[in-house]
Amino acid sequence: MNKKELRKKYKELRVALSEETIEDESLAIANRLLSIDIWDKTYFHLFLTIEEQKEIDTEFILQILAGKDKEIVVSKSNFSTLEMTHYLLTDNTKFKKNNYNIPEPIDGLEVPVSKIDVVFVPLLAFDVKGNRVGYGKGFYDKFLANCKPETIKIGLSLFEAEETIDDVSGNDIQLDFCITPNKTYTFS
Repeated sequence: MNKKELRKKYKELRVALSEETIEDESLAIANRLLSIDIWDKTYFHLFLTIEEQKEIDTEFILQILAGKDKEIVVSKSNFSTLEMTHYLLTDNTKFKKNNYNIPEPIDGLEVPVSKIDVVFVPLLAFDVKGNRVGYGKGFYDKFLANCKPETIKIGLSLFEAEETIDDVSGNDIQLDFCITPNKTYTFS
């Protein structure tokens, strides 16, 4: 399937999920993350859940990161440049939902991309080679292209891998891992 078909398929599959299922599957994903060798890293970039899109609930991962005393980085999107600005999450960080219902920090201490060690990547679908399909704006591909080569890219998915994504382009950045409720996929 191509990206457009996969976006449609997985948006429809998400709509069918109950809040309870999303919560249970999100907890399973967070627990599965504990077995990956990433916990010696310092700066972790985490996307915040768009509830209206029935995304994985990243609150469980947030709690793990806070419990392990990691530096947590969250982003604000600029829809004219299709780029993100990254901020350190602190007790004082205040959030506001943008026009796409993405919770974003209003302001804060900016973190350069070069500091980020691990990125949890949102996605709609992914394949067995580590390619992903997002919402189509390219925010994460731009962001990941600017990360240092050793930055670990971890996709989070409520669904298992597709065999292949037919229209992968040169701008698409592959994942190192993808975590689902039932499986850990390793690509690197």
